[in-house]
Amino acid sequence: MVFNYIWIAFFLIAFVIATVRLVFMGDTEVFPAIMNSTFETSKAAFEISLGLTGVLSLWLGIMKIGEKGGVINVVARVLSPVFTRLFPDIPKGHPVTGSIFMNVAANMLGLDNAATPLGLKAMEQLQELNPKKDTATNPMIMFLVLNTSGLTLIPVSIMVYRAQTGAAQPTDIFVPILLATFFSTLAGIIFTSLYQRINLINRTMLLTLGGMSAVVAAIIWGFAQMDKAQMNIVSTSVANILLMLIIVMFILAGMRKKVNVYDAFIEGAKDGFTTAVRIIPYLVAILVGIGVFRASGAMDMLVDGIKWTVAALGGNTDFVGALPTALMKPLSGSGARGMMVDAMSTYGADSFVGRLSCIFQGSTDTTFYILAVYFGSVGIRYTRHAVACGLLADLAGVIAAIAICYMFF
Repeated sequence: MVFNYIWIAFFLIAFVIATVRLVFMGDTEVFPAIMNSTFETSKAAFEISLGLTGVLSLWLGIMKIGEKGGVINVVARVLSPVFTRLFPDIPKGHPVTGSIFMNVAANMLGLDNAATPLGLKAMEQLQELNPKKDTATNPMIMFLVLNTSGLTLIPVSIMVYRAQTGAAQPTDIFVPILLATFFSTLAGIIFTSLYQRINLINRTMLLTLGGMSAVVAAIIWGFAQMDKAQMNIVSTSVANILLMLIIVMFILAGMRKKVNVYDAFIEGAKDGFTTAVRIIPYLVAILVGIGVFRASGAMDMLVDGIKWTVAALGGNTDFVGALPTALMKPLSGSGARGMMVDAMSTYGADSFVGRLSCIFQGSTDTTFYILAVYFGSVGIRYTRHAVACGLLADLAGVIAAIAICYMFF
């Protein structure tokens, strides 16, 4: 139902604002712009789905090899102490815990193309445990919040965009992004646990969260010892080596179990096409709504209103120029990326706004896109508290990004 209200709001707000602009400001271009956006975004939705087909087939095929080779079960057993507390409704040792881990690991390494099919596989397995097929379960929501909070250790693509737009130090946002995304993910876990009444005050969870904090600190320290060229080389190499290592390990595990890995791959890859087709309507719906909202000028009015409010309260408005990236990020990854590039082009890649827009881009993920695709892939209609928890994690990431950017720059 939350999606229903949000989707209606996109169109109604866009229509009202466009009507005001036409009647009182004589803007005859606004309605053509809105209608053009509906055609462009619906086309983009299909192209995104079409582009996912090959990647989905590849990674669902690899996952099938890992599943038959026993890798997923091994990962599930290793993670069982943590997952039984974070996902108490998932049976102990269930293979879905391995799939969730693979998805989260791919996200942490910035491997979006690998993370999506792994996530869709995990959703299918979670749906098998779902007694009410049209309603999101607690484990589904916790899993999606882990995705939408956007924990990323190596933001390679953002550093590449900074280099392309002339940043003197493209990697200077690495540590701020790492800190902001960590706070976003931690907040997402806490908010979702409060909704679901999960007790995080126990030895296992405290050790896990403490260990994660120590790992983040070690990574920050290690990369701080490198210059920008070395950091780019190491981060890119590590991400891709780990990805290739996963593929090889799955194949070797399949061979050890005497699995016909080629047939297993084909069996899993067949699901890629059907999954890609199944998510098209959901992508069209959410992207068209976002496009209409943006084309009407509603997004610009929202940003201007925030700037006026902050100034009226006597606050520093330096961060407002980067807000379009933060506001667009929960709605559209490509839209937020465009906002980030636009901010760097307009204000300068090394400006406060340019850097902050990059931190916004890396601190959270595309909440509504992820919810639409993941829930749509398994036919979930009632999302319960998923949107609220996802947006609260996003808000924590935005606040952390602003504070951290002021501290660093």
